Amino acid sequence: MKNNQAGKQKSAAREYTEAIVIALILALFIRTFIVQAFKIPSGSMLETLLIGDHILVSKFIYGIKNPFSGSVLIPIKSPKRGDIVVFKYPKDPKLDYIKRVVATAGDTVEIKDKKVFINGASPKDHYGEFRDTNILPPSEGPRDNFGPITVPDGHIFVMGDNRDNSYDSRFWGFVNLEAVRGRAFIIYWSWDVKKPLLSRDRFSSVRWSRIGDILH
Repeated sequence: MKNNQAGKQKSAAREYTEAIVIALILALFIRTFIVQAFKIPSGSMLETLLIGDHILVSKFIYGIKNPFSGSVLIPIKSPKRGDIVVFKYPKDPKLDYIKRVVATAGDTVEIKDKKVFINGASPKDHYGEFRDTNILPPSEGPRDNFGPITVPDGHIFVMGDNRDNSYDSRFWGFVNLEAVRGRAFIIYWSWDVKKPLLSRDRFSSVRWSRIGDILH
């Protein structure tokens, strides 16, 4: 009887272990190739994304990638203008940045007095947020006057929607497509992080109206 009970306990322990291992493998697979969650720590994408927004990013929309090198194994499509993308920051790949694609390979980008021009034309800017009425000359930096410069093959030019307060391609250059993790597509959770975690008002800080918002 004791041997039978010990055998059953070992069998149950093995089943639990196998279930846990399989669950971990599936979670890792989903996170690597399907979808990954990110949270927004800064205001560079205001008002599209607020500090405290939690988003889901589609990992496969731009193709199945080698998780180690970033090279595309199975191509699907490339980032296009207007996409909100998460990518490895070119200056420090350990950091993830989120910005909007403004131009793709072959496009010529120029900014004149805060106005963006792509290939000589000024497309409608539905997302740009400007909070500083001052216009900085080129001698004071590339924020309001930049280029013209052409995006090389295999790269994209990105900017934050909060144009006056975003550290983006204007300052550090292009994003290699291999560094792109995926496209943000939905806000699954949001709250005002300024309220203390143990505050009685913490529950009221949840931004219910933003949960489930599809990102454009």
